[in-house]
Amino acid sequence: MKVLMLNGSPRAGGNTAMALGEMEKVFVAQGIGTETIQVGNKAIRGCIACGRCREKGRCVFDDLVNETAPKFEACDGLVVGSPVYYASANATLVAFLTRLFYSTPFEKRMKVGAALCVARRGGLSSTFDELNKFFTISGMPVASSQYWNSVHGGAPGEAAEDEEGLQTMRTLAANMAFLMKSIALGKEKYGLPGTEPHLWTNFIR
Repeated sequence: MKVLMLNGSPRAGGNTAMALGEMEKVFVAQGIGTETIQVGNKAIRGCIACGRCREKGRCVFDDLVNETAPKFEACDGLVVGSPVYYASANATLVAFLTRLFYSTPFEKRMKVGAALCVARRGGLSSTFDELNKFFTISGMPVASSQYWNSVHGGAPGEAAEDEEGLQTMRTLAANMAFLMKSIALGKEKYGLPGTEPHLWTNFIR
């Protein structure tokens, strides 16, 4: 089994990396492979709604999004970590996720998703909610922990002082590992749930 981890911070070794690393220790201990991709320090442009990905099966802008797509397809779980800016995720990360989820045609149902956010003080809950929406629109079960998936820290390395936050990360990883393994067993026995043809409804008549 494998978990793909996305670091949405522009600082490769900052507090977001520390939170992701706390989860990674648990995954490794359980024999689950991990790969971390640094997203927050890359030049990622936003989606322009050109629709070309429907024809090409990949984003028209050939950058880290297309490089990550096959890794996303192959993974059993996706962890997305972000610092909090103005009660929101890093804009670079949001642009990346928007294009990654929209441009990839492969099945995402039953891949387990987990979001975590890091802030000096506030804006964590709104960022957590923002990131989870990428999972829930894609049929991805969302892993939970003992608290909302957040860690506090401002200065580099300060997250190490948030003992409850780091415990929340370890609990999240343990729960996510259990959920991935349980889903794998369920898929072997029952397969994926059936689907109906998608009904597209506009609110303006």
